[in-house]
Amino acid sequence: MTNSTSDLAGKKVVLAYSGGLDTSVCLKWFLEQGAEPYALYLDLGQGEPAEDVREKAIGIGAADAFVRDAKEEFVNDYIAPAIKANAMYGGEYPLFTALGRPLIAKKLVEAAREVGATHIAHGSTGKGNDQVRFDVTTASIAPDLTVVAPVRDWGMNRPEEIAYAEKHGLPFSPDITKKSPYSIDANLYGRSIEAGPLEDPNYEPQSDVYKITADPTDAPDTPTYVEIGFEQGLPVSLDGERLSLLDLLVDLGEVAGTHGVGRIDMIEDRLVGIKSREIYEAPAGVSIIQAHKALESMTLTKDVIRFKAAIEQRYAELTYDGLWFTPLKSALDAFIEETQKTVTGTVRLRLYKGSATVVGRTAEKALYSKDLATYDAGSTFDEAAAAGFITLWGLPARQWADVNGDSNKA
Repeated sequence: MTNSTSDLAGKKVVLAYSGGLDTSVCLKWFLEQGAEPYALYLDLGQGEPAEDVREKAIGIGAADAFVRDAKEEFVNDYIAPAIKANAMYGGEYPLFTALGRPLIAKKLVEAAREVGATHIAHGSTGKGNDQVRFDVTTASIAPDLTVVAPVRDWGMNRPEEIAYAEKHGLPFSPDITKKSPYSIDANLYGRSIEAGPLEDPNYEPQSDVYKITADPTDAPDTPTYVEIGFEQGLPVSLDGERLSLLDLLVDLGEVAGTHGVGRIDMIEDRLVGIKSREIYEAPAGVSIIQAHKALESMTLTKDVIRFKAAIEQRYAELTYDGLWFTPLKSALDAFIEETQKTVTGTVRLRLYKGSATVVGRTAEKALYSKDLATYDAGSTFDEAAAAGFITLWGLPARQWADVNGDSNKA
């Protein structure tokens, strides 16, 4: 259940703690309310030294701070099914932040059970999507717990948060300054940047916005080719070397990012009804999903591809909207899993100046047949059968014209 931040005195609260501005302010604020706050830092590959984050939370006054490595679980139970689903919200965003939120909420619930807390908390605002993801996930798996969102309830804007942090001597990232007040979220699958000057949709992001992708104009002048091997819809090798999905994402992200692949600048429809300008970096996600789609085009029938496209859109919406642990999501997972049984093969990508281009693909059970498709001598396609096929295919159109005349005439 979700409620306001009132009556927190003496209550044990487990806070999803990133070490950033929002959650550091939340932690201090809970202490001012007389609550007993615990911090939970979940390592999803965001790059922060975990022990530094723990020390920061303890230094602010947390009763305890838990650091949990959840990278493998994140990759195998959240990113992997999203890859199979080609999950891209709005056709562009690989959902790396949205995929991490149900896992964080799940771990918050586990930590709350450990310490006997009645409340869990997060640093989401009232305008964002994360509040929905945390709250709905908790309602789905632990409806007895109360969810608290101080940032949403206190109505403090970003400059006020910075002033509060400075007043109380709270440590926060040097990237958060009055000159460059970006809100950043990152994990091993991607990085998001918003707020500050980026809220003007006509403002061109400057170099300080990006961290894991090169400016395409400064990227190498020579392309790099990579081969991604897939088994039943999941990438399992890079350039012939078999890797865990976690290692593959990291390695591919580095090489694709070097070539400026994965920069996304989009106007996004948030669940709360507003449009927002979002900047993302997702070199591995953009590259893998492009390759995965190419392999599916070789191994799935036309009807399955067309139907799956609609499923993919709904899957992305459910993920974005915080409905990961729901019956519909489980049902879509079952359908998608069935489609991936034959999606095994290799895709070659050309990485160059901000683009990842499919330039080759092979598959063990390819439905593509050169003998049928070729225009050279020796084709096995029976061209003599085409005239009869066209006659039957066009029969409804011919029948309509016979009955109603030429509908294109005035």
